Amino acid sequence: MPQFDPTFFAPQLFWLLLTFVTLYVLMNTVALPKIGAVLEERQRKIDDNLDKAAHLKAEAEAAVAAYERALSESRAHAHAVIKEASDRLAHEADERNRALAARLAEQIKAGEVRINQAKTEALANVRDVAADVAGSIVARLVGSDADAGRLQTAVASALEEHGK
Repeated sequence: MPQFDPTFFAPQLFWLLLTFVTLYVLMNTVALPKIGAVLEERQRKIDDNLDKAAHLKAEAEAAVAAYERALSESRAHAHAVIKEASDRLAHEADERNRALAARLAEQIKAGEVRINQAKTEALANVRDVAADVAGSIVARLVGSDADAGRLQTAVASALEEHGK
């Protein structure tokens, strides 16, 4: 094999060195700068995308914070509106209860007045009825009519004795 023959080592080493240097120069001047540019462009795109992602994340967090703030404000406003409505309705219910209590008190007083009038009328009728009955009893027992004035006086004194 000629590549293992020591006489051919010098030209082989020469061509190896020439090929290596040529490839090294070509790689250094042509291929590696293009690969470096591609890698740098890729890194720049990655960095830009990371910056955009960080910016969008910050915007999203700000939007979430604004949403939470608006939500809490809305809840507070809703609670205030509900409390106001509840207080207003309670106040109106109290007013209606007071008006109803006043009307019922007036009706009770009017009823008591009517009861007292009916009682007075009944007592007056009781006196008249008692006087008529006493007159009838006296007429049956005695056989003649009794004096109406004396009967009224006797009935009045009997009613006073019994506290009516």
